[in-house]
Amino acid sequence: MTTPRTDGRAQVLAQIRQSLGRSGPAPAPITPLPGSGPCPGFEGDVVERFVAKMLEKSATLERLGSLAEVGAAVARFIAAVPAPPRVRVSGALAGIDWPPGLQVLHGAARREDHTSVTPCFAAVAESGGIVTLSGPDTPSTLNFVPDNHLVVVRASQVLPHFEDLWARLRASGRPMPRTVNIISGPSRTADIEQTIQLGAHGPRRLHILLITD
Repeated sequence: MTTPRTDGRAQVLAQIRQSLGRSGPAPAPITPLPGSGPCPGFEGDVVERFVAKMLEKSATLERLGSLAEVGAAVARFIAAVPAPPRVRVSGALAGIDWPPGLQVLHGAARREDHTSVTPCFAAVAESGGIVTLSGPDTPSTLNFVPDNHLVVVRASQVLPHFEDLWARLRASGRPMPRTVNIISGPSRTADIEQTIQLGAHGPRRLHILLITD
């Protein structure tokens, strides 16, 4: 016996097929067309454009020489904010050497977490954006629950356009994740008296740790 939710889904799909002149599901998997449409051109280095665009959107950034410097950089950020010496870290970054005195927890973020540290799948220079994929080691709560979100971005992950992102995801061979998040800066809204407020629906601060190795 199907549930009303399943019946509703079947009705919507049936209407879509009818509009396309089909009587049932496509006989073969749909493959993307080769190439991509026109993309806006821009001059200069893609990494520097990414940096400029993110700074325009109220993110902050520190350049690091290697992944080994991430632990100390996180500790500096926490001391400068200031925030409690406790971080919720993506399981994908479990191999980082963290400085003493910093409490490091893994798993999904909780309401009491002030700071999270995550990797990214890619970054986009075109208009500025950090792309994260949800998964067992990268729960989306790390991107949105804590006030401070620190993201590790390698220079090699910066792509020119958003079309390049989807091409890289298909080429990686990994299945489509449940959630693809494109983060362009700290959370903000102007709904309150037309005044920009940071942290209304997510992190108040977005800090990028850009690794140039």
